[in-house]
Amino acid sequence: MSQSRLRRAVVALTALPLLALGAGQAVAAPAPTPAPAPAAASSKVTAIEDEVARTLAASLADPALRERLRTATAAAPAGAELAPLAAGLSGDTARGLAATTARADRAVATAKGLGDLGPLLRVQLADPSMRAALDAGAAPLVAIAGTDEHARTVRAYDTAGRVRGLDAATLPTRPVYLVDIDTAKALTAGIDLLQRELAARGIAPAASAAPAAVQAAGWWGTKITSVEVNDDEEPWFKGAAEMFSLVSGFGLDGKVRVDSVAMPYLQYDGTVYYPNQILVNWSNYKYNLADVVLMEDDGDTNYLALAQAVAAVLLTIADQGAYIPLVNAVLAALPASWWTDDPDYVESWYTLARTSTGRLNGARGNGWMTVEPYWVSQL
Repeated sequence: MSQSRLRRAVVALTALPLLALGAGQAVAAPAPTPAPAPAAASSKVTAIEDEVARTLAASLADPALRERLRTATAAAPAGAELAPLAAGLSGDTARGLAATTARADRAVATAKGLGDLGPLLRVQLADPSMRAALDAGAAPLVAIAGTDEHARTVRAYDTAGRVRGLDAATLPTRPVYLVDIDTAKALTAGIDLLQRELAARGIAPAASAAPAAVQAAGWWGTKITSVEVNDDEEPWFKGAAEMFSLVSGFGLDGKVRVDSVAMPYLQYDGTVYYPNQILVNWSNYKYNLADVVLMEDDGDTNYLALAQAVAAVLLTIADQGAYIPLVNAVLAALPASWWTDDPDYVESWYTLARTSTGRLNGARGNGWMTVEPYWVSQL
């Protein structure tokens, strides 16, 4: 593969204020102590996906379903929704798969702290190079887009229900379907939930508190002109990432403020993206410094739990008339499992200022972005 894969759904905790260093200066923060992980929280989605993968593999003994899956994944290389695919066929096998997938869709949404979003699970071919063998009639295996990038083997299922161990470091020659989550859909719903939950706790105002004169004239923002994450450890069974950021600092009312910003374009490592995206709206902030902490979601992120964890820490910090470090406290509040692979701390950018411009290397050495001030004028 020309690119190793980044993790499939990344959480970026953005603009969490640190020490008042020079504008745009990146510094490494002392490693915080992770909080205890909730029991088996990170394994819920993986277990659900695994059940669906096993059921799908057995269902592929049905020639009609097998052909339907082959054509559907050819038409949608990034992933075809599994529930509609199964529901569109008749027969006991297809009905059983449709029922299992529908239950799994609801269970995944619940595990992520979200409401019913409809179809969430999707299926895709692990690598485009497998298409020729699949079209030639090779019997496929089914696995999940795993969360443990350091795994040595990948568990896959054949049509007889047998478990086949695949080398995680080597792309299989036999076609493999991957069961995955539509992280773009989950991300959109998750950001909405985060904003609502943080607002309910008083740290994510629903509307700007900027003075009327400022709102009438416009406001200064920080725009991301290019960004890249360098993580070269992703094996063949990982999917594309989905990222978002939480922009945080002290609001004009002196209270901690958090705003969510989606970054759905940031999907693969070793790739430079040019989003021209507004990251920070400075009219919302009292101080001229903010930080960026980038984290990853491998599909198991519970957005409700994330909002509760962040809010529980930030609500204990009061404005003391000066720029106060927040980032270590927030990272320390994250469950211990979030420091492994589900989701992971990826990168940090500290002391972002309204005047920051040019390339900013991350403190961890795992990414960089170029930014520039941007004036957003009112029409």
